[in-house]
Amino acid sequence: MSGRYARIAFVASTSPEAAEAHARLVARYGGCEPADADVVVALGGDGFMLHTLRALMRTGKPVYGMHRGTIGFLMNEFNEQDLRERLSAAEPTVIHPLVMRAKDADGHAHEHYAINEVSVFRQTYQAARLRILVDGKERLPELMADGVMVATPAGSTAYNLSVQGPIIPINAPLLALTPISPFRPRRWHGALLPDTAHVTVEVIDPAKRPVAAVADHSEVRDVKSVAITMDHDISMHMLFDPGHSLDERILREQFGY
Repeated sequence: MSGRYARIAFVASTSPEAAEAHARLVARYGGCEPADADVVVALGGDGFMLHTLRALMRTGKPVYGMHRGTIGFLMNEFNEQDLRERLSAAEPTVIHPLVMRAKDADGHAHEHYAINEVSVFRQTYQAARLRILVDGKERLPELMADGVMVATPAGSTAYNLSVQGPIIPINAPLLALTPISPFRPRRWHGALLPDTAHVTVEVIDPAKRPVAAVADHSEVRDVKSVAITMDHDISMHMLFDPGHSLDERILREQFGY
């Protein structure tokens, strides 16, 4: 079969409906390994889409998601019909991940990537005490809160939105720095930063008030400091049906539908 996306790799989450869809699509369209594919079709929910994007983020391979999971904000509608035509007509969205570099209480360094957000959370019943620097300059000497996060435009409608963070258009060169249940300063609602910013979160009194750092689903506990920045050298290509692009969905979220 000729065409831009002649070789299709199908990958699926562990849910029964995703596995069933995977079997039917492979029987209908054939399939190959992701390493040999022109395009990867991910079957599942948003969590599986994030997993697939992370697994392929250094390959440059486009990923087309079809919803066979719980939440499908990052997915296209599932339909077995005319898949090759849908892939040919699909519109690309390019996103870049965040890289989190965390140092724990034992002095060990940890590096993880995130597509949605990097969050810094309290580990116990006590609020975290955090110092925030942007590009090496102190911007908040002390934040007492459940935590703080840095979110990408793609992640701005996920956890960031649930804690009252701003929605960012997908192509805007911005990051959201958003507090999680802030206690002091009580009126601080966060900041919008250029996507070239280097954010450092230092933990004040980590022995008494331990803190964990999470890059999407990768967690590091008992951290002393967390450095967060966007890695523009890595580009991930997501494909969406015309009229249902990620920027259109994010725009709709701003109007509540």
